[in-house]
Amino acid sequence: MPDSRPQQPPSSPGSSSGWTDGSALLLCGARLTDGRTVDVRLGGGRIEAVGTAGSLSMHTARVDLTGYLLLPAPTEPHAHGDTALSADGDGPVSYDDQEVQRRTTEAALLHLGHGATALRSHVRIGDVQGLGALAAVLQARRTLRGLAELTAVAMPRVLTGLAGAEELAMLRDAVKMGASVVGGCPDLDPDPTGYVEAVLEVASEHGCPVDLHTDGDDPARLARLAAMAGGLRPGVTLGPCGGFGRLPPDVASRAADQLSAAGVTVVCLPQGGCSGVERRGTAPVRLLRAAGVRVVAGSGALRDVSNPVGRGDPLEAAYLLASRYGLRPEDAYDAVSSSARAALGLPEVRVEAGFPAELLAVRGDRLAGALSLAYSRIVVHQGRVVARTNAVREFCGSAAAVALDLPRQGRGGGAS
Repeated sequence: MPDSRPQQPPSSPGSSSGWTDGSALLLCGARLTDGRTVDVRLGGGRIEAVGTAGSLSMHTARVDLTGYLLLPAPTEPHAHGDTALSADGDGPVSYDDQEVQRRTTEAALLHLGHGATALRSHVRIGDVQGLGALAAVLQARRTLRGLAELTAVAMPRVLTGLAGAEELAMLRDAVKMGASVVGGCPDLDPDPTGYVEAVLEVASEHGCPVDLHTDGDDPARLARLAAMAGGLRPGVTLGPCGGFGRLPPDVASRAADQLSAAGVTVVCLPQGGCSGVERRGTAPVRLLRAAGVRVVAGSGALRDVSNPVGRGDPLEAAYLLASRYGLRPEDAYDAVSSSARAALGLPEVRVEAGFPAELLAVRGDRLAGALSLAYSRIVVHQGRVVARTNAVREFCGSAAAVALDLPRQGRGGGAS
């Protein structure tokens, strides 16, 4: 397992490491998914030019990506920074402000090391934590500026009846504080429909997206939610919807059609569950996609009580969609990259001139191989290298490995 602790970058601005101030950078010899080998020039946080290898020259920092596949960077659409990395603690999860900020920051850096340059983190409000956990997550967002883009989803527990009046007011305060998405768990409220109505009302007041936790095992509730959500801009996301897969096929198909017609996005969690729902399972991604629903994949719990071995790795989520749920590697990666960015309202990324320089270089020459053995990674955010993971595999003393010229992860040049 690579050391994920932050490392001090080299100080020389013109070195070939790629650690620069973001003004200009040349990525050399990268392979694209269409098989081309190219140079990519970055500047001002965007891709300035893409040309055949060796065709772009500039006197500035450069990164040798020989042996790497260059991709649009993945995005993490469903994280829980306030509870992340708490599985090993004694007793209940601490919501001390500094502890929440530390966990959120460390979790975001773990996601970033895997390639996710943008994250959406669900944060509990109300109960004993009040708005303190949200304030700590928003502080972490400020400290992460320039490394990763973090947005917060405010998650009240109850919103209806006398018990919910205080948390409804708190939800409005959360948006004013800086939570840019309104969310929560309607399944846990005595009146799930009333909960959704309250969330949609607050979202409409402030022009916020909605991101709700639900198991998705009640088709009538899904139908009501789709009817209420239809036409809401900037949009509604549901997840993890593991119970959707337990519905009879004809019932699930009708529900998928309703969600598609309403423009609802479904985020699945193939790596495990999260603290927002009690039951496990993964949404039926192929059925949903066939109905025209935008399906994206998130990580969910990152080493908390819901999943003490969570990795927070979007490429693993894509790998599981391909290996376990039958998606093509291209569609599986889309679920953690282009579609995930669209679900979060982020601009599209392509390895073409004019697009944002949000990129991930993975050791390998084909997408399927990268999803299978994505060890060495170089992450680019706003046009500069912000994270590296270097992995080395050697077959020591093996004459067979040398004779057969077996592939290995190496330290050659700048593409280690």
